[in-house]
Amino acid sequence: MLFTLISVSQAFGQDVEMADLMRSSGKIYVVVGVILIIFGGILFYLFQTGKKVDKLESRIKELEDQK
Repeated sequence: MLFTLISVSQAFGQDVEMADLMRSSGKIYVVVGVILIIFGGILFYLFQTGKKVDKLESRIKELEDQK
């Protein structure tokens, strides 16, 4: 999405002042870091949930086999 915004602004001959300001002050790295941490947390949660679902499915299958 950021690349689209930059390419559109370049097409109109304008600079993105906020992006330049954040890059110059180093805050863009904080923003990217926070986004990566959030994305990593979501992935971790999904993998943990997937493991739990697999474990429950195997227990259900074992119970069905016992009947």
